[in-house]
Amino acid sequence: MTRFDDLAIDWHWESPPRTIPAADVAAFASLTGDRSALHLDDAAAAAGPYGRRIAHGMLVVSCSIGLAVEAGVLGDALIAFAGVERLRFVAPVFIGDAIVVRKRVVEHKPLDDSRGLVAFDTRIVNQHDESVAAYVDRYVLRR
Repeated sequence: MTRFDDLAIDWHWESPPRTIPAADVAAFASLTGDRSALHLDDAAAAAGPYGRRIAHGMLVVSCSIGLAVEAGVLGDALIAFAGVERLRFVAPVFIGDAIVVRKRVVEHKPLDDSRGLVAFDTRIVNQHDESVAAYVDRYVLRR
């Protein structure tokens, strides 16, 4: 488990890959109500701008946060998710693509004796090492 005091400016981490299967896209569509044909209908998506179905952008971002929690980068040290800034979707994630998350500490600020605020520059890339999304996320972590 990584705690606030284990981190410093420019500390970086890379996740293992995670494949985005059609079942996850369908489950996310059901949970959120975003049942756009671009995500769920092969024929309609084939006629769309990407030529095939894509994952929801927010599903990809949610999975990126999950990868960091699962790996212990946040895990038990996490007190609160404090926000996300400058979220950009730069390329689609297709059904069956694998994503990798790269985080680098860009802000490291003690709040008191028991907790601190950390901001990460987060980049999500696909299996071809092409950037698909980027954002800055902030967390309050235990010291």
